Amino acid sequence: MKVLHLLLLAFVLSISFSLIDISYSQSIYFCEGVDDDGQPINESSVFTIPEDGGYLYVLVQLPFEIDCGEVGIEIYRNGKHDNTIDMDTEYNWTWFYKQITFYKSGEYSIEIYDYCNNEFVASGTVEINKD
Repeated sequence: MKVLHLLLLAFVLSISFSLIDISYSQSIYFCEGVDDDGQPINESSVFTIPEDGGYLYVLVQLPFEIDCGEVGIEIYRNGKHDNTIDMDTEYNWTWFYKQITFYKSGEYSIEIYDYCNNEFVASGTVEINKD
């Protein structure tokens, strides 16, 4: 009987630990600005831009230091590659942002890559509409 209780306890503990997410994840925000503490201002997943184009900020927050001097921002519009933007970073940054101008409406997927280690960093999706 004791063995059965120990097995049941081990099972419950393993299930409990698997439900607790101790890991930290990277976050990407689309916003109208970024404050001095690296927090998004007027964050949204949908923006409306003027007919001749408009910009917004892509903010990346990390639970670790980027450990690289350059990242790549891959931009896809409606599932097709649209643009690549290179951005200089500092090795100790835990957040960074880039102002990006959009000229066309559509659904944009943004993927951030660490060029030093050839690693994926974060991704997000934003919808751009025109006035």
